[in-house]
Amino acid sequence: MRIDLHTHSNVSDGTQPPAVLLAAAKDAALDVLALTDHDSTGGWGEAAAAAREVGVVLVPGMEVSCRTAEGISVHLLSYLHDPSHPGLLEEITKAKDARLSRATRLVERLAEDYPLNWDDVTQHIAPGATVGRPHIADALVAAGIVEDRTEAFRSILSSHSRYYVSHYAPDPILAIELVRAAGGVPVFAHPVASARGRVVADQTFEEMIDAGLLGVEVDHRDNPEQGRVWLRALAARRGLLMTGSSDYHGAGKPNLLGENLTAAHVLARIEELASGSPVIRP
Repeated sequence: MRIDLHTHSNVSDGTQPPAVLLAAAKDAALDVLALTDHDSTGGWGEAAAAAREVGVVLVPGMEVSCRTAEGISVHLLSYLHDPSHPGLLEEITKAKDARLSRATRLVERLAEDYPLNWDDVTQHIAPGATVGRPHIADALVAAGIVEDRTEAFRSILSSHSRYYVSHYAPDPILAIELVRAAGGVPVFAHPVASARGRVVADQTFEEMIDAGLLGVEVDHRDNPEQGRVWLRALAARRGLLMTGSSDYHGAGKPNLLGENLTAAHVLARIEELASGSPVIRP
């Protein structure tokens, strides 16, 4: 089976609607796809209907944006949780609102030096989508200020840029506890992707596992090979699930559907551990 457990639609920062994403998964010869939009389950309904139509198994999920006390960004994949769980929903809503406020402030700063305004950005945001820097990057591309998202994030939208604005994100320990309470399976996304920025210390890994972390995304293009070796050793020592995924964003990133895959027995174990939502089968 070909299983890709990390993708995004235009409900967050992907470029394709959920139904188009599922059709693309079918074209990529995937048997199973997880939809894991940032801080949102808004695409689950459309994705489920499309999955039944095209014959691809859908794993409903979400990518929770977190931040440690040291300011290190952590992305937590949640699989098969209950999207209506009060505690998790409240925290996600808080983070989503903070993203919107942050984006508007960031655009205000950019407008001081570039021909860009909030209306330019909204043209790239699907109704109800989780707003993020990628949408601002798309507006910068459309305005001819940068060539693509990659250039935007390396320069103007970098966390080291003078335009950068931080936003609220839950501590990963809290996020793990809420995902588990919602019946979901938490997996640490691209945990050693050092090219993206600082990665968490070994002690933080251990604390996350103690809090209920159940897996690590090992095979991801942003995890260096030495880091993957370390993750496999950690997973073996602490009994963690190991996943592989594309982190596909449509035209938003060069990542290709199915470029990294998850083993069928790992998906089966995720289903066994989850109690919040079911896998959608055609």
